[in-house]
Amino acid sequence: MKKTTVKGTNDYLPEEVRLRDYLQNIILKTYTDAGFERIMTPAVEDIENLDKSDGGDNLNLIFKILKRGDKLEKALETGGELCDMGLRYDLTLPLSRYYANNREKLLTPAKCIQIGSVYRAERPQKGRLREFVQCDIDIIGSKSIGCEIELIHTTAKALLAIGVGDFTVKINDRRILKSLLLSVGFEESQLDSVCVTFDKLDKIGADGVTEELREKGFAASAVDKFAQTIARPLSVENIKEICGAEAVEDIEKIITVSDELADGYDIKFDISLVRGQGYYTGTVFEVVSNKFRGSIAGGGRYDNLIGKFTGEQIPAVGFSIGFERIFAILRDAGYKIPDAKKKLALFYDAENIAEAVREAESLRNEYEVSLNERPKKLSKYLDRLKENGYYGFCFCGSADDIRKLA
Repeated sequence: MKKTTVKGTNDYLPEEVRLRDYLQNIILKTYTDAGFERIMTPAVEDIENLDKSDGGDNLNLIFKILKRGDKLEKALETGGELCDMGLRYDLTLPLSRYYANNREKLLTPAKCIQIGSVYRAERPQKGRLREFVQCDIDIIGSKSIGCEIELIHTTAKALLAIGVGDFTVKINDRRILKSLLLSVGFEESQLDSVCVTFDKLDKIGADGVTEELREKGFAASAVDKFAQTIARPLSVENIKEICGAEAVEDIEKIITVSDELADGYDIKFDISLVRGQGYYTGTVFEVVSNKFRGSIAGGGRYDNLIGKFTGEQIPAVGFSIGFERIFAILRDAGYKIPDAKKKLALFYDAENIAEAVREAESLRNEYEVSLNERPKKLSKYLDRLKENGYYGFCFCGSADDIRKLA
């Protein structure tokens, strides 16, 4: 049997798990202090729900689960659908189903926390895992732009609390982007494809975006006019010339208030911000670290997704922290958990186990104490303790004589 993990998944050593738990607990506390309440949803969802969730390219990355027993045999005989379930690719679709199923028991607006693993059939590479953790907060049942402002502020506060500073929150609105693309001559049916290319602006530049749009066969006049538009910086103020004041009123207010609240990070309007999920209907946002390349959080408003379950439009907006990216950044930077108890080993002989337990309990207000029967090769064992982050050790009957591991 293979002892290595499946590609795109990780084992985590005790010290790594300790750091992961600490970071997730700080994020969770920040969220709960802000009045959000944690919920839990299954990792498995109905495949029809997943397929109809407007998840963009993520729909091509769903881990599907085969039907079982007689149902599978019948599907094979008739050529029917072979799968009836799949693993969740994010936490937004499960939350939407959860709200539709439980809304009579929830406050309105509902302020939810989800911290859990999600799964995508990615091609494994650095920064691309098949199993990874997301930390989400969402507000369901309100159209108020106060929701966006609260989500941005709370997410930024969580990032600052775990030591991720020097970042920028980028903000855009799908409605503004749609107005811009229509104004230069693209057709409604072409917008999704144009957005996929425009989303690469940071990576390939304006010239690269223009070239790719031409390669896709869009009208030359639309491409040329679009190239002229994005050649100059597009601020909230000058975008009004293209989209009209009413179209940018919400985003302008969100940016103004969020900027007033910002302490230790920047707020920036970015017309090229698209976000890959197709279920976003309005505001979209993304957090980018100024120290480390790439996005560390993102989200937006998805006012139509819950309606797929209920048959009525229910407004919703959420923000998700990409936990694996943050964990890797802090781990590689040598992040140390502040005020963590030191780890101590207490060695005992087999006949003294009861005394050893009592001594360990007397030390646990100050240390994390691990009981260990005295090994035959103590020096080698002490080396291993040091490698695993232990501060020191002592022997049963001599708890006051704590010896530091040099």
